[in-house]
Order: sequence, then structure tokens, then C-alpha cells
Amino acid sequence: MERILSGIKPTGQLTLGNYIGAIKNFSRVQYEGETFLFIADLHALTLPIDPEILRKNSRDIAAYYLAAGLDPKHTTIFLQSDVATHSELAIILQNYLYMGELSRMTQFKDKSQKLNSEAIGLGLFAYPVLMAADILIYDAKRIPVGEDQVQHVEITRDLVKRFDHIYGDVLTMPKAEMVKVGARIMSLSDPKKKMSKSDPKGDIYLSDTLEQMRKKIMSAVTDTGHEIKFDVENKPGISNLMTIMSSLSGKSFADIEKEFEGKGYGDFKRAVADCVIQEMDPFKARYEAIIASGEVDKILEDGAKRAYEASSVVLKRVQKAVGLYRK
Repeated sequence: MERILSGIKPTGQLTLGNYIGAIKNFSRVQYEGETFLFIADLHALTLPIDPEILRKNSRDIAAYYLAAGLDPKHTTIFLQSDVATHSELAIILQNYLYMGELSRMTQFKDKSQKLNSEAIGLGLFAYPVLMAADILIYDAKRIPVGEDQVQHVEITRDLVKRFDHIYGDVLTMPKAEMVKVGARIMSLSDPKKKMSKSDPKGDIYLSDTLEQMRKKIMSAVTDTGHEIKFDVENKPGISNLMTIMSSLSGKSFADIEKEFEGKGYGDFKRAVADCVIQEMDPFKARYEAIIASGEVDKILEDGAKRAYEASSVVLKRVQKAVGLYRK
């Protein structure tokens, strides 16, 4: 079976966009291969974060994975920091990615522009190296990611070609996979910006109450006119709400357009809110039950053991190739 790997960084509150584009998708693909899902807590350290928030967010993500239907008996769920092979491989691989390449990465350029140039940590600059190690340490071929992470998978592919050109057939070539519908859920207050954990009015947080979720949807920015039509260029607000409904209900855009033909934005928003509530109500109940059960830590501990066993095989292969492994 092909290995599937992905993860979520525990910074900020997770949003409905994270649920649709990542968590819900993971539950769909988990039985299509040998799946490894991790909480990227080491990556979270690239920018300042309160230790208690990091710990809570990490546990929350694990609980959200489980609430979405991920099966820990089949899917290996773990904390990145609990599996030392990630960092060990990153130390080796950092010698095969170049500073010029890393400085051109879009995420690095965007985030470093907001920081004092004297206070940009090495971790932010070398983020793609550790992400490459996250992927390659499991011989993962399928990498479900958001649009903003595709470039990191591409530089990982470049690294595989470079490394294998020197040492032979050592690393497994990965490929990025994006969700066809719902890969990019936009802000409800500014539908030209991605829903991104930092806009309390425009982001629907998984921690919001059902009433808060409904209120945010009913207050969502719409467009001129009254037609319910998918047209990202001219009707970004309505198109975003249609994407949310389509992702959660399985209805096509054409079906939604037909259903709301002749109806107004108010009717449509109420239907979108109902759709979100119908999905989130049982999901949030399962999350609360999982947190109350105290099972998260045990699942993460068991997952880390399985992840270490699988990843140790790859690390030894790489160490042997470069001359570090003596046996």
C-alpha cells in the first residue's frame, strides 16, 4: 500500500477551512493507503507561540482528527516532536537544499517581510528542510496539502532528484494532492482572502458555538445582485458560501444554483448555516467526548511508537547512503 502523509501546524484556532480542506479530507483518504497524520508542533516554533497554547492546540488537533472519524488503529496519529527521526533526517537533508532556493520560498518571503530582518529565526528560513524530512522519513508518496504548501512539496521533489543523483535510489518521490472542492475556503468578511485563523469576524473557528457559526454566516459579505451563481471573479462572496455548502453536502455547484434559483441571499445564507450546523453539531459533540475521555495522550503515545518504527528504516537507509551508518 502507498503511504499517505500530512499534518497540521498547531498555531491559532483551527477554522472551518481547515476542517473542509484538511481534516475532513483525511477521513476520506485514510483507507486508501498506509496513513500517517501528525501535529507539526516543531514547525509551530518558527514564530513566537505561548507554550500552553501550543500544548492545548496540539491536543485539540488530535481530538479533531478523531472526531472527524480517523481510526487510530489504522491511521498513525502522532506529535512531530515525539519522533526524533524527523529532526535527525532534517540535519542531513539541510546539506542538499541551497540558501538561494530557500530564500525564494513564498511563505518565507511573506512571513519575513512582517519581521525585523535582525529577528528572523533560522527555523523559519529552513522550514522547507524539516517539511521535506517529515515527508521523506516515511517513504510517503501521497501528500494531501493546502495550496500554500504545494511549493514545499515541489522543493522536496527537487531534493529527491538531487540526493538520488548522488547516492542512487534512496528516497521516495512524493506528490502533492489537493482537495478538488473546498481546498481554499475564504474569509466571510473578505472573500478575496483565505480563511486563516486570524480574523474573528471572517473566520469560523471549530471552537465557536453553533450559534456563533450561524451568526457569522448570516453576516457574511455577499455581492451585488441577487443571483445565486458560482462566479469567483464577479461573485466571490456567494461563490465562497457555495463552496462551503458543496464541500459539506456533496451537492454540485449546478445543483445549488438550481435549488436557489429565484431565491434571495437571505434564504441561501440560512441554508448554508443549516448545512454547517448539521455537520458541526455531531462533530463538536464527538470532540468534547474525546477530550473528556482522556484518550488523546495514549493515542499520541502509541502513534509515536509506530511512527518511530516506520521512520527508523528510512533514516538508517539515508545514513548508510551518506556514510554515517556503520552496520
